[in-house]
Amino acid sequence: MQHQIVSREQWLEARTALLEKEKAFTKAQERMSAEKRALPWVKIEKDYVFDGPSEKVTLSDLFNGHSQLFIKHFMLAPGQEKPCFGCGLVVDHVEGILRHLANNDVSYVAIARAPIAEIEAARKSMGWNFPWVSSFNNDFNYDFDVSFTAEEREKGTAFYNYEYGDPGIDDLSGGSVFYKDEDGQIYHTYSAFGRGDEQFLGVYAYFDIMPKGRNENGPHFNLGDWARLKNTNGRTSNPPAPIHEQAAACACSTHS
Repeated sequence: MQHQIVSREQWLEARTALLEKEKAFTKAQERMSAEKRALPWVKIEKDYVFDGPSEKVTLSDLFNGHSQLFIKHFMLAPGQEKPCFGCGLVVDHVEGILRHLANNDVSYVAIARAPIAEIEAARKSMGWNFPWVSSFNNDFNYDFDVSFTAEEREKGTAFYNYEYGDPGIDDLSGGSVFYKDEDGQIYHTYSAFGRGDEQFLGVYAYFDIMPKGRNENGPHFNLGDWARLKNTNGRTSNPPAPIHEQAAACACSTHS
């Protein structure tokens, strides 16, 4: 890396000029967040029942006494040997903030299409403790556009990240927000997929101000260049296979 080397006074002049742009960006981000919250809502008419670690739970149960619910669409398909390392990176951010979410009326739950026994095995191997349920026995993943039938993929009619096509895989990732009113009616308010999911990756806020930035310079040019699944000891596993080799096991290529 080559950068101009200047005096402290020159640095302060450049930094102060950049600060004005940062403030404008912050204000623009606030306006965008307000637009996200202002989206119209969709009334949930279907009764979704999920498999939890010890019992069946409804979508309403997942709110856990709160009025707001964040769903992490975790990419773990039936029979998938290892969790998506991109989803793993997202949920590694979560456990430290769960009580803060709850203190501000937000419940957090991950949902995957794998059977609950496979989810629990993945949870144990990774040392994760956030709430995680299975949609194996309902249509939730398909209704919220993160799982696709063979026919949809073959015909190019699978709908992901707000466009039709063949996503190249049966399950993908994302995040969705729901609200429950005082009468118990549930509404879908927001969803984000692909790079839209990056807003929940707090580690990027640190990388983006480091001299090397995100340091995603190949071979994948996305988080596949550095993200690793942790094991139960908190260490990192071996580097992931190239994206094209792990298409049946990971959707991280959607972050490119």
